Amino acid sequence: MKRNFFLLFILSLFIPFFLSGCVPLIVGGAAAGAGAGTYYYVNGELKTDYNKSFDHVWTACEKTIAGMRGTEVIPDKEIARGTINATINNEKVKFYITYKLKNVTTVAIRVGLIGNKLSSQRLHDKIADNLAQD
Repeated sequence: MKRNFFLLFILSLFIPFFLSGCVPLIVGGAAAGAGAGTYYYVNGELKTDYNKSFDHVWTACEKTIAGMRGTEVIPDKEIARGTINATINNEKVKFYITYKLKNVTTVAIRVGLIGNKLSSQRLHDKIADNLAQD
């Protein structure tokens, strides 16, 4: 009897901690996923979707790298995805370009080894500008 009471007491202490951590994550995830043009910064990569075809977005990424005087550019393009490695302003930059739907393409950018959100945002802004010019 004492053992069951002790287990119940311990569980009653820890359950609120587990629930309080999960609920905000679920609510925050639903709020963050709503709407187009949402940026996600996860594990050092800033990711967003563009409402353009894969080829248009790929070209916009290449123009962005060229416009920022990127060096050591190594493109690796496949059918529905590709990566572009480059050095921009003495920082290693990696573009991950992925086909999502007919006219939706996802681009994730990592600047440096652990990521730089501000620099990645600047590159996304340049990509959006290049896409607007098409």
